[in-house]
Amino acid sequence: MSPFWIVIRQLAEIEAMALSKKVITREEWEKKLNDVKIRKEDMNKLVMNFLVTEGYVDAAEKFRMESGTEHIDLATITDRMAVKKAVQCGNVEDAIEKVNDLNPEILDTNPQLFFHLQQQRLIELIRNGKVEEALEFAQEELAPRGEENSFLQQSFLEELERTVALLAFEDVSNCPVGDLLDISQRLKTASEVNAAILTSQSHEKDPKLPSLLKMLVWAQNQLDEKAAYPRINNLSTATLEDPAV
Repeated sequence: MSPFWIVIRQLAEIEAMALSKKVITREEWEKKLNDVKIRKEDMNKLVMNFLVTEGYVDAAEKFRMESGTEHIDLATITDRMAVKKAVQCGNVEDAIEKVNDLNPEILDTNPQLFFHLQQQRLIELIRNGKVEEALEFAQEELAPRGEENSFLQQSFLEELERTVALLAFEDVSNCPVGDLLDISQRLKTASEVNAAILTSQSHEKDPKLPSLLKMLVWAQNQLDEKAAYPRINNLSTATLEDPAV
């Protein structure tokens, strides 16, 4: 065989080795997982972080008593959830009052959040058919916000224009900006308020558990390129599924 074909054959063998994946059996994989030690204290803190951030007051208190984790101020969770629920129900004025009762600096130092709450108030006025009141509110409360901060001015004005555009359509369900009347808009604003309150209370604005699950999915995707192994495809059950070989 000529040297040329010998080199080609060697290159083909190297490529085949590079493309082949290592197969890890369930027994091997479970042994590797069992060798990983996670402290129960860390697990408890992770669960408590999720319960507190998401506002599950009763569950957080019960879990604290059963697990012995550090004391939490349940009143702050209850107050925060009251604000979130008010926004979700469309009672934005009530939500703003509750936020100011908790900490006036939250809205004073966050013009974007305050604008979004005022925008949600405008959306609720339009939803309830209060056209004249909506126009007056937009002119007196929202339009000036776009002039106070040059950096946010363009963004505020664009969002205001989208919201006021709802008044131009008789059938808002089929208009280009009809999504502003969806429940998802309320939820978006409520989540923004919730995050701001958490930050003001020196808490993380997002729970850690979703981030860990995202990291798990990313790590599995990276490992897929190098090996075949028992994989978790359903995060809700966390069941290991044997590799397809």
